[in-house]
Amino acid sequence: MAFWDTVRLAFGTFRSNPLRSFLTLLGIVIGVTTVVAMMSLIEGLKNQVNNQLSDLGANCFQAQRLPFGQGNLSAAQLARRPRFTFADLDAIRMQPSVGLAAAEDSKGGQKASTSERESRANVNVWAGTSEYFQTNAISIATGRPFTDAETVDGRRVAVIGADLADTLYPGMDPLGREFRILGRTFQVVGTLKRRGGFMGGGSQDNQAMIPITTYAGIFGIRDLRISIQARSAEVLSRAEDEVTLLMRRRHGLKPDQADDFFIFSNASTTEMFNNMSAAISAASFGVCLLSLLVGGIGILNIMLVAVTERTREIGIRKALGAKRYRILAQFALEAVVLSLVGGALGVALGVGLSLLARWMIQLPTEVPLWAVAVSLAMSCGVGLAFGIYPAARAAKLDPVEAMRSE
Repeated sequence: MAFWDTVRLAFGTFRSNPLRSFLTLLGIVIGVTTVVAMMSLIEGLKNQVNNQLSDLGANCFQAQRLPFGQGNLSAAQLARRPRFTFADLDAIRMQPSVGLAAAEDSKGGQKASTSERESRANVNVWAGTSEYFQTNAISIATGRPFTDAETVDGRRVAVIGADLADTLYPGMDPLGREFRILGRTFQVVGTLKRRGGFMGGGSQDNQAMIPITTYAGIFGIRDLRISIQARSAEVLSRAEDEVTLLMRRRHGLKPDQADDFFIFSNASTTEMFNNMSAAISAASFGVCLLSLLVGGIGILNIMLVAVTERTREIGIRKALGAKRYRILAQFALEAVVLSLVGGALGVALGVGLSLLARWMIQLPTEVPLWAVAVSLAMSCGVGLAFGIYPAARAAKLDPVEAMRSE
């Protein structure tokens, strides 16, 4: 009963001065909102990255000229890097631990059309050798991938994404039908399973995949990449080392020179993303701690005011036999309840922002329960830490002097 009476008194304090109480808790609300919103974004991105990394098939890794983004390299350094060639592809295929290797390239911003319909100029054209589908875990929904013979002959065949199929052939089976890109006619031999968006970006289904020899005749080779599948999971690391040593020899690099190419796998990409998300998480918690500090100072202030306003009440309670620890517990619990209210408001705002981001800009947010629990626990901790001094001050009041207070 004493516990619930104390909780009731705490909410009574909040109701009697709602504006003052809300302003006091604003720091806690901002801090908790920041943590919940940022953690939900990071958690959603992490889950989507893990799902989408399956695009690089089992036991697979990729070798390419450029790192993700620009890394620590200047534009001039990037421009000087040698491009991968089909001769590199043939050499990589000869390595003992390599099972399959595929060349690939891509160009975005293309327009596809039929005699009846035309897409916007946002179609991504992907090109590869026939192994491309296996080394990138590309799933076929209907039809088939293009073959090695079609690649060698430079046939104008294509496997298209679900969005492009819906645009060009609504309500129809696209297999065997034709469409045009840059005036060249392609025949649809297969369609891809729907994959959706990635990292809050555009759809991955608005694309066409064609043989790389056909692509080279239309666009030229822009920046060849090579996706590689090791013979087994046990030799994956060995295959990466073999490809690295091979490319260093082919590029004439000395032992003290850094690689002028970039190799990544699911594990390395996941590690890179985890390092980035850890830095963002640390920054978010830093903002949260600063906000909680401001909120804690506000709680300290409002509880000192509450002790001053209720000095006579404290004196009467002590005169009637209330123990010091009961007075201490009452004011400490009031501080915890107030900070918990701020934490709950912050959680609600954080969840609301994450849902709004998912709905409005398609960010893959997911609210982790641990972030909610940690935020509420931190709120309670701040309330207890900053409320203990006013509570102790109230508990030490002399009942006679307190009752004389006006």
